[in-house]
Amino acid sequence: MGNSFNKNALPNSNHGGRSLFLNRSKPSLFDRRTIPRDAQELEWHAPDGWAIRQFEWTQDCKESRGSVLFMTGRADFYEKYLETFNDFHAAGWNVTSPDWRGQGGSGRCGPHPHVGHIEDFAIWVDDLRAFYTDWQASHPAPHIVIGHSMGGHLVARTLAEQRIHPDAVILSAPMLAPAGGGMPEWTAHLLSKIICALGREKRRAWKVSEKPLEPEVLRQGLLTHDADRYSDEFFWFGKRPFVRLGPASWRWVERAYSSTRHLRDRKQLEAVDIPILMLATRTDELVDHATIERAVHLLPHAEMKLFGKECAHEIYREADPVRNEALQASFEFLDRVASSK
Repeated sequence: MGNSFNKNALPNSNHGGRSLFLNRSKPSLFDRRTIPRDAQELEWHAPDGWAIRQFEWTQDCKESRGSVLFMTGRADFYEKYLETFNDFHAAGWNVTSPDWRGQGGSGRCGPHPHVGHIEDFAIWVDDLRAFYTDWQASHPAPHIVIGHSMGGHLVARTLAEQRIHPDAVILSAPMLAPAGGGMPEWTAHLLSKIICALGREKRRAWKVSEKPLEPEVLRQGLLTHDADRYSDEFFWFGKRPFVRLGPASWRWVERAYSSTRHLRDRKQLEAVDIPILMLATRTDELVDHATIERAVHLLPHAEMKLFGKECAHEIYREADPVRNEALQASFEFLDRVASSK
């Protein structure tokens, strides 16, 4: 699926090795700042014609382990996760990752290029369903969907609405509800509704931090303890300025609260008959951990790998001890629940 995508593309080069996630005594040799030579950057079009940028890394041989669809978080772009894509690819998986509409290389939905705006999360749910349908038809089983943060929320909502039916799912720090930030959720939702009603719905909801209403919190501390991996994001901002996105709009905030409330439907969660692994940290300052715990309890085939203060929000981009554990848990889970078909 997709056509070649060449928007300000960097020249590809061979990566310098493979991530040795099972051997913690050796550093990864994979070049996180280069698109692998045998990967493709494509363009897929949503049913309404919107162009979605897509990363595609297939196996050389026809006998693959299966296929992984990786859905990133708010303000993310697929370059941030090249190292994780390499780990799955080295384990035999085909790897696909599109940028969400309005993020990365998939254009913008609002007037400001650095403000993440969306009119309704249902737009993204429709995009994911359509993309998944084409992807599933063109990629070998088993079909695995991984969602991080906002991507985890949207994957979970699409599952709850019975719009997609993968063989297994991994949710990394899923935004099943935003972290409270010292304000009750109903108050924050009401405030965002009022601000949107005043005509500020497309304006940024905060300045620097990734945490609404608390702009002084340092961003790296919220995301990862690994300074080198954190700096990869800024490398790509320099090489590909079009991927950069800053704070969300007030409409995004309002729709996020509405969507997370919609996702708490007990009957919908209990009807999701798909194996799910939750990767979570109890000290996450961006998503509400109690809501993740509740979801694990309600989802009939869910399990959780839980981290503590050693782990921030971006689990697959954390320091090696945490990241290796997360990868190990992911592969062991897939070995148990997603045998080749």
